[in-house]
Amino acid sequence: MSESTPLRLSVVVPVKNEAGNIATLVAEIGKACADLSPFEVLYVDDGSTDGTQAALVLAQQTHPWLRIVRHDRSGGQSAAVRSGVLRARAPVIATLDGDGQNDPAFIPALYGALMEGGDRVGLAQGQRVGRKGRWKRFQSKVANGVRGKILKDATRDTGCGLKLFRREVYLSLPYFDALHRFMPALVTREGFGVVHRDVIDRPRFTGRSKYGMFDRLWVGLLDMAGVWWLIRRRRPAPLATEDAHGG
Repeated sequence: MSESTPLRLSVVVPVKNEAGNIATLVAEIGKACADLSPFEVLYVDDGSTDGTQAALVLAQQTHPWLRIVRHDRSGGQSAAVRSGVLRARAPVIATLDGDGQNDPAFIPALYGALMEGGDRVGLAQGQRVGRKGRWKRFQSKVANGVRGKILKDATRDTGCGLKLFRREVYLSLPYFDALHRFMPALVTREGFGVVHRDVIDRPRFTGRSKYGMFDRLWVGLLDMAGVWWLIRRRRPAPLATEDAHGG
């Protein structure tokens, strides 16, 4: 593959203190994306304080398509995703969480769904099935139920980190903290379609979850109100043309 060959896919993985999950997931991503070459993977280290950076540097030695972006301090998951997308070189972006719960084996199916939809489909959203733990399923059901009733985004599970979208569509969205949780509603607001594919949830490789009920629902209520306002205020943009000089 020539260095000038256009990339088909950029995979963006936000991480914070996930040193024990780097090597296995990087290898899985490479295997899953082999048929989508040429691709690149951007790990965005969101101010980790463990051995995440060292693990990424080690992985980069055997995976030349791996790029490392580092925040000087933690900015949150949406900020990490945005940093990766801004530096991505492919027109199509995949995202997934860095803890191993999102199986990258589903990336080709999501890529296919996005491509089959044509230019008017902006997002292929994964929706988790087989989630482990009764309490975790309850949390997601409550959070997604409240969001669905208010935003009417026709998406069962916006919290799934597995997403594929067109880079230009993402960059047209209003940026704010927790943007990644409201992408189906905002992509639809921009006039693009959203397609869904079921993906299998699996346990973390190592470590503990950083989010709980408070993060999924109560902290997001203000953001949800803001997204609702944005949807209500959306107006079709007029088509602008410029007369020829002297016309």
